[in-house]
Amino acid sequence: MNTLNNDLNSYDAIVVGTGISGGWAAKELCENGLKTLVLERGPMVKHVEDYPTAYLDPWDMPNGGRATQEIIDRKPKQHRTGYTTQVAREHFFVDDLKHPYNENKRFDWIRGYQVGGRSLMWGRQSYRLSDIDFGANKKDGIAVDWPIRYKDIEKWYDKVEEYIGVSGENLGLKQLPDQKLLKPMNLNCVEEVLKEKLATNFDDGRLLTIGRTAHITEGTKPGEGRSTCQYRNRCMRGCPYGAYFSSNSSTLPAADATGNMTLRPNSIVHEVIYDDVTKKATGVRLIDAETKESFVYNAKVVFLCASSMASASILLQSKSERFPNGLGNDSGELGHNIMDHHFHVGASAKATGFDDKYVKGRRPNGVYIPRFRNLGGNTEAETFKRGYGYQGGASRSSTSELVAELKYGPALKEAILKPGEWNVNLLAFGETLPDHKNKLFLDYDKKDEWGLPTVTFDAAFGENEMAMRKDMQEQAVKMLTEAGFEDVNGYDNRDNMAMGLGIHEMGTARMGRDPKTSVLNGNNQVHACDNVYVTDGAFMTSSGCQNPSLTYMAFTARAANHAAAALKKNNA
Repeated sequence: MNTLNNDLNSYDAIVVGTGISGGWAAKELCENGLKTLVLERGPMVKHVEDYPTAYLDPWDMPNGGRATQEIIDRKPKQHRTGYTTQVAREHFFVDDLKHPYNENKRFDWIRGYQVGGRSLMWGRQSYRLSDIDFGANKKDGIAVDWPIRYKDIEKWYDKVEEYIGVSGENLGLKQLPDQKLLKPMNLNCVEEVLKEKLATNFDDGRLLTIGRTAHITEGTKPGEGRSTCQYRNRCMRGCPYGAYFSSNSSTLPAADATGNMTLRPNSIVHEVIYDDVTKKATGVRLIDAETKESFVYNAKVVFLCASSMASASILLQSKSERFPNGLGNDSGELGHNIMDHHFHVGASAKATGFDDKYVKGRRPNGVYIPRFRNLGGNTEAETFKRGYGYQGGASRSSTSELVAELKYGPALKEAILKPGEWNVNLLAFGETLPDHKNKLFLDYDKKDEWGLPTVTFDAAFGENEMAMRKDMQEQAVKMLTEAGFEDVNGYDNRDNMAMGLGIHEMGTARMGRDPKTSVLNGNNQVHACDNVYVTDGAFMTSSGCQNPSLTYMAFTARAANHAAAALKKNNA
């Protein structure tokens, strides 16, 4: 055990994780004057210089950029997504053999272990939760009530959006609050028709808009040379222009600029250390990923931002006389109530009459149809609770992209000059209800190469989600049919639909009003150890149907400022 000198190993704050949440925690704590140690279990990734495939075309990569058999063999679980193992981006996703986990029921745990985490590869769709979402559990008598409402987080949404840059269109909807938005990206000709037809043919408030996405579309934003989007649509490789938000291009440079941040990659945190006398956490215990040497670092406050499942795992391993079942687990809810958005359901169709039109650039964004179910009046559904939204869009693909023999050779020149048919697709994303039965737990008999217990998942979608999926498909078919498109086909690929595949995993250390039924309070603090904050997806009490990353950032900014104010008050 290497504890070094306590003074050298002591900080005001420790942040575990460098992704969406960890970057924001680092920025806010450092800008508040706290000497902050930021720990990342993966290697260093430097903005721009460590994006090795950012400028490559398919012919520059092995296998035309498609996953090689060697990649698939090492990443069988990651490969289930169909896209994370492509050559252009697979280096940002973990090796399943090196980082194993267990499944009582299939669970697609898609991870990125490096500085920046999944902020380098996220989908960037950025929507606020509303009071409909924050009040849903109480209204329906499900799980526990959120300890906050929209008014408590609204200004933090404002702060985050103004800093990161989110483009889109405000709609004045109660279920999708207006945001601080940059100018929207454009719809294409087929999408404009679908938008018009929805407004004409439906009287339940459904409408189509361009997605709200964390891309700069005008001006610049703070960070490492952040400028406007170049419409390359190679975002998951790392954006050398800093046009989309990532920790590496934005929040971590801001934290570093204060002189208050110490960043330590290759640091696998596995325990938050608790002092039975002071009833506070004193720091963390970690293993160096390369040398396998153990270290202890001390701090006055600890932020867990390692991702929902990883933070729960750390807390479950953090055992003491006071917390024999894991730090903060008085309620028995730690590791339970796993949620994710269910999708792979919707409809597709062909759009005719647009053969003389094409698109300019590669827009890294699609359309969005906000939730229109269970909002009152004629929107109520009898068979399921909550709701869903659609993402998707229209595109014109070329047959040459689908037929291997047309990719190369004499026919290539002719084929690339003949665009394919216009197709339109609506893909639904539905809310998942919290359920105590959906859980993870630690297996101490199956350990990883660092001697740490592996995680086992036992979680699945429930009856409400299955009933919702029927409506998700039916309404997608109805919308495309009413719009006049041809060859409309509904689909529900539930055989390839398991939790985790949406990569919106959340809920393992939920917020609540009562310590007997929740892990965290309304400020993201562990109820019984208030100098430990958890601000990644673990804190989510319900899931909504919106992409959740923007909410993680807003809650992290709020919690970090709460922690800084508390420390300053204690030191005054």
